[in-house]
Amino acid sequence: MTRYKITLAYDGTNFSGFQIQPKQRTVQGTLERALTKMTKGQHITVFGSGRTDAGVHAYGQVIHFDYPGTLPADSMLRALNSLMPLDIEILSSEIVTDTFHARFSTTGKRYLYKVDRGRFVNPFTRNFTGHYPYPLDIERMRLALPDVCGTHDYTSFAASGGVIKNKVRTIYEATVTEKNDLNQLWLEFYGNGFLYNMVRIMVATLLEIGNGRRDIHDFLRLYEVKDRQQARGTAPASGLYLKKVYYGDGPADLNHTAVMYGKHHQ
Repeated sequence: MTRYKITLAYDGTNFSGFQIQPKQRTVQGTLERALTKMTKGQHITVFGSGRTDAGVHAYGQVIHFDYPGTLPADSMLRALNSLMPLDIEILSSEIVTDTFHARFSTTGKRYLYKVDRGRFVNPFTRNFTGHYPYPLDIERMRLALPDVCGTHDYTSFAASGGVIKNKVRTIYEATVTEKNDLNQLWLEFYGNGFLYNMVRIMVATLLEIGNGRRDIHDFLRLYEVKDRQQARGTAPASGLYLKKVYYGDGPADLNHTAVMYGKHHQ
């Protein structure tokens, strides 16, 4: 068996998330069906770096699987792409050792969230952004970014009902970028790990800070109360992208950087 590390991008609009589910169209299920065709009926299990929900997209999801025999990495790339639907693209393929694991070898992830600031829902971007038509003070959001970063207990920012008990995570970098040509706001988060719905809840909280409905430093209070109900909102899945998965090659890994936050304009 040969282990392959595959990086792929997908439009999550018409998928019921990444993880395989009975009678549902999923990214994992689509990949496993393609591999079954390639092996003439032998089932191959695909392991992802993490799950994405229904409607969530990926620029750089990473998977691994063990394949009978050995195909050159580029041949695997071409073969898989030939069997993919139009909403999945295989970006890269490499042969790795059997110690590599798409999920357990990760050292960090980077997520991007796109907010459409139009007055009404844009029919052409509605599947790829979250819509927020209310006034925003971007400087208030930027002043909150240092509170987003650091090592904290993110219980208030985890969807209720999760099975993971340890809610402590480290966010190395959080940025807010104005994309005025698109009438969009992009929020980006880089950390050592994220809880279920954590990014979408943080985005909703930052938008409420920008709208003046929360104190600028309300993140600090929410860390202390450890109460999901006090964080309230969850931004729509349509605006979320898994941008990159790190395996010892992230800024925090290479440079041992302290927590960062950005003030980007465009």
